[in-house]
Amino acid sequence: MATAKALCLGPLVLLAMCLGCTTPGVSLRPDGTPGPEGCPEEAKRVMEALKLHVGDAALVDLDANQISSRRITLYDGPLESVLIRDFGTLEATTRLYGQVWTAGPQVVIRYYEAHPPDSGKLPICAVARLSYDQMRKLPESKPGMAILDGSTAAAYVVDAFR
Repeated sequence: MATAKALCLGPLVLLAMCLGCTTPGVSLRPDGTPGPEGCPEEAKRVMEALKLHVGDAALVDLDANQISSRRITLYDGPLESVLIRDFGTLEATTRLYGQVWTAGPQVVIRYYEAHPPDSGKLPICAVARLSYDQMRKLPESKPGMAILDGSTAAAYVVDAFR
């Protein structure tokens, strides 16, 4: 009987631990959006070598699994995006890896790595942005996820996450 209780309790403990997970070092604001975070010096050096400067931007497909969708659904957690156009010396089809937060009124996406087609992963600091509130979640979005109109955004190079 004790073994059966332990088997049932194990997954619940694991689930509870995962629900509290976030990207290491990222504090959350009271509304659940990520707080400020610095850009590591290594990422700044790599971005300089890649000819990526603060404010530079390139179009991305937000989710590699939902390219060209009219509406996409994003969930809290890791994200793989795809460059549509060249970005500094990164060519189109480079993968950008980051994190999604959906707790606030708008989706927040931070990119931490770029993976060019013929190279290893490289540290970067970039955010996904769209003007005119286009990163705003649609009303039918549920907690932990966001539905957006459109599947593209611009990835902007930053020197820190604010």
